[in-house]
Amino acid sequence: MDTTSIDFLDLKAVNGQYDAELEQALLDVLHSGWYLKGKATAAFEEEYARYIGTNYCVGVGNGLDALTLIFRAYMEMGLMSQGDEVIVPANTYIASILSVTENGLRPVLVEPRIDTLEIDDALIEAAITPSTRAVMIVHLYGRCAFTERVGDICRRHGLMLVEDNAQAHGCAYRLSNSSPSTLNSSLENTAVADSSLFTLHSSLKRSGSLGHAAGHSFYPGKNLGALGDAGAVTTDDPELARCVRSLANYGSQRKYVFEYQGRNSRLDELQAAVLRVKLRHLDDDNRKRQAMAAYYYEHIDNEEIMLPERLPDENNVYHLFPVMCNWREQLQDYLAGKGIQTLIHYPIPPHRQQCYAREWPGLSLPVTERIHNTELSLPISPVMEKDHVRYVTETVNGFHHRG
Repeated sequence: MDTTSIDFLDLKAVNGQYDAELEQALLDVLHSGWYLKGKATAAFEEEYARYIGTNYCVGVGNGLDALTLIFRAYMEMGLMSQGDEVIVPANTYIASILSVTENGLRPVLVEPRIDTLEIDDALIEAAITPSTRAVMIVHLYGRCAFTERVGDICRRHGLMLVEDNAQAHGCAYRLSNSSPSTLNSSLENTAVADSSLFTLHSSLKRSGSLGHAAGHSFYPGKNLGALGDAGAVTTDDPELARCVRSLANYGSQRKYVFEYQGRNSRLDELQAAVLRVKLRHLDDDNRKRQAMAAYYYEHIDNEEIMLPERLPDENNVYHLFPVMCNWREQLQDYLAGKGIQTLIHYPIPPHRQQCYAREWPGLSLPVTERIHNTELSLPISPVMEKDHVRYVTETVNGFHHRG
């Protein structure tokens, strides 16, 4: 009997790589006597902005809050109003949609491409109406969703481009030589060049710096994961950064003075300290993921298993490794029987969730539904052993559906 056991993600081992550094960072915060809005948070915000390549980073409580606060800030700035439309990929985690509807804005779902699993940029323009104010792209699974066509559409129609970067910390996009392809005020990664820790070729920009603003999640299972909930907003817009920071602090910039009806959504010192440690190792961890993904792409050979288009490593940090199979439940059961844990991302698309039954009654989105009916995520992480990657591959290749 096969006794191999492969967890989908061993968080204890992931964090165990940096035990000594994490313990010291946490002790430093404990002994500082300062646990919110302190030096660790300020340092992480500076370092993460430098890493992403933006002028500003605002730490918040979680990834959903990051996206929600971006739209709320645009409304406070007079750039959006309740009832305005935001184009959103139909294939996404529900948080992307929740951030729009929580602000009284209307999500307009656009189908993905089946080969990339990301929003189909050929369908975006047809979804634009006089009420459209923004496009959200979601770098789902760790794959870069930005294209120059998306940037061009937003420029020509005067739309905000908001990135959901919850799953793609460290992902990048290579700029074309012919024309600017991002929407921020500067194409140079000047902040990145300031630090030897965070070097990036001048023709590349990281996800999170490609649009007007981006929301980031540091949920423990992410490529850059905290030890609890945490998130951030990155942007080059000083007014947006100021507004988000105020909204996340009860609507206050000055103690006991409230400009907005805000909320409490702050990155705490302990999580910031953890993130500072793990940020230093993020690129190395991503390279390990990319090496494992390369093995999967080069050795999975089963006509019943479909893989999404392989992107250059710079465009994919493999937060997840999705495959598609028309007999997904059989495949998942088969792998479980061989000791391999898998997960589905995600079993029910947003437009079919009960919470949106009134908004989209009977809506049919066949490409999205096909993905959600066939997607299965294989184990991939920076601590996964090479022998386990080979075992998963061989086991997947041995699958054949029954009847």
